[in-house]
Amino acid sequence: MNIFEAIVLGIIQGLTEFLPVSSSGHLELAKVILGDTSVAEESMMMTVVLHFATALSTVVIFRKDILEILKGLFQFKWNEQTQFSIKIVLSMIPAAFVGVFLNDQIEQLFGGAVLLVGCMLLVTAVLLILADKAKNTSKSVGYKEAIIIGIAQAIAILPGISRSGATISTSVLLGIDREKSARFSFLMVVPLIFGKIAKDILDGAFSSTFEVVPMTVGFVAAFVTGMVACTWMISLVKKSKLMYFSIWCASVGTIAIIYSILN
Repeated sequence: MNIFEAIVLGIIQGLTEFLPVSSSGHLELAKVILGDTSVAEESMMMTVVLHFATALSTVVIFRKDILEILKGLFQFKWNEQTQFSIKIVLSMIPAAFVGVFLNDQIEQLFGGAVLLVGCMLLVTAVLLILADKAKNTSKSVGYKEAIIIGIAQAIAILPGISRSGATISTSVLLGIDREKSARFSFLMVVPLIFGKIAKDILDGAFSSTFEVVPMTVGFVAAFVTGMVACTWMISLVKKSKLMYFSIWCASVGTIAIIYSILN
């Protein structure tokens, strides 16, 4: 993978991680278009590095929220921050389970599975349409809702299903306030990404066989564009503007399916 391809993938990741159009799905399609010949493990590693960049951009955007949560936790009381943290932990369990026990199977999906990506993008499109039409959205995230949203996040590990789209849509369909849905969606993924990076480091995944410069350039591109997209997405969710992304996902998904059939 050269530097230009890394920049393109980084920009795609930064924009699509927060916009509900599936960053992993678009990354896989971009790799096919760019003629990426990386083995599945290396392709997956670039995906993880780019997700790490957008996780950091989330930390920067929500730094005040994260600091408040940490301060509340260190008071060692049953306060709002402690309860919110427990909900985050509950939401992580399904995806963590999939990551630990189905990691090898998941990695094999990140190797140019165009047909799968196309079909899953259509699923994302349907979710966004349903969420955009939801009316009663005034609740806060409860413990039961946190687990259900976590299951949606676990399913969104599949390339083509938008993580933010799945979690925000699920939240809104459960009647949760749109802004709170977006906030919870973005914060719940941060520990998982950092956990994934830690696991990969312990497993020796970041070895000398991976190209450092392209990954670094891709990381920077994803971080910068992620900062912009995260701020923009919160505003769009509040204004119920998910229909446009549904149309995009349906269009790209259909094209991907046609391309897969013809090739």
